[in-house]
Formats: sequence, C-alpha cells, structure tokens
Amino acid sequence: MAPEEIIAAVSAGLPPQVRCEPDHRGVMLRVPPGHWLAALAFARERLDCDFFDWLTAVDEADDGFSVVVHVYSLAGRHHVLLATALPRPSPRLPTATGIYRGAAWHERETHEMFGIGFDGHPHLAPLLLPDGFEGHPLRKDFVLAARAAKEWPGVKEPGGRGVPRARRPGPPHVPRGWGP
Repeated sequence: MAPEEIIAAVSAGLPPQVRCEPDHRGVMLRVPPGHWLAALAFARERLDCDFFDWLTAVDEADDGFSVVVHVYSLAGRHHVLLATALPRPSPRLPTATGIYRGAAWHERETHEMFGIGFDGHPHLAPLLLPDGFEGHPLRKDFVLAARAAKEWPGVKEPGGRGVPRARRPGPPHVPRGWGP
C-alpha cells in the first residue's frame, strides 16, 4: 500500500480524532488513548500490518508521555507508526497483547523504564532492573545517582594540574545537596 492508500483507508475506517500524516517510511497515526486498541486492530486487520516491530515511550516532560508503536506489513511492505499522548500524573493504556502477542515484552520494558501502566497485561512484572529498584530510569525527572557519586567527565580543565579551580555546580539533573 502506498501512503496515500493508507491515509484514505484510515480516513474511511477510523474516527476523525485519529489523525493520519505521511511519514518518511509510511504513515503516522496520532491516536487518542481511547482509540488505541481500535487503531492497532485496524492496522493489523485492514492495513495488513501483521508484524509487530517495537513499542516504546518518550518522556515529553510537562506534556506527559508519548507511546509509539511501529508495525509493518510483510506482504505489502509498508510501515505504520502509531503514537498516543498520555498525561504525566497517571499514564495508562490498555494492553496491545490481545492484538499483537509480541507487544508483551515491550510493554513490560516500557512499564519498568517509564512507569506507564498497561491495563490487562498478562504479566506486567519487572524485566530488566534488579529486585528492589525504585523509580523509572528513563523518566527525565529520575536522578542519576552515578552523576552525584563520582566526578562528572570533563570536569578537569586541560593543563590545569595543580591549579585550584572555581567551585562548579553539580552535574545536570542532580538536585543540590544530593549524594555523597
């Protein structure tokens, strides 16, 4: 399917709240969270996107989170990106595992790294981080302990051996007074 055909099919088959725009490899669907599963099912059934490639999130700071999915049609050889915006206080989506079984691992990783909930997921257990880890390391407000625990790379000035230097502020994104 050509991008124009995909755009026409989306316009005819999904609600007008789902915006479809050309992308460098195909099309991108901007989907409200309430139409998330319908858009994924539409991509699989009507656009023949039978290959689930990946799902991830982007921390958009004050704007919340974007969840992005890439699917591909093996027969038609076309790509479709689906993206939705979630509020920062309680980012939740229904799970896509009923439509694409391959989404299970990606949703677990996104839940663990960003703190996004996937309602109905069969096993939303920790995947990558050690037991007892607190926080979501890919959120922009997550404090990177390593930056406060040791010298930040590049703090030594070239040729500045033995010369006292002015006190510098701490590394970026580490609150003042945090750490050793």
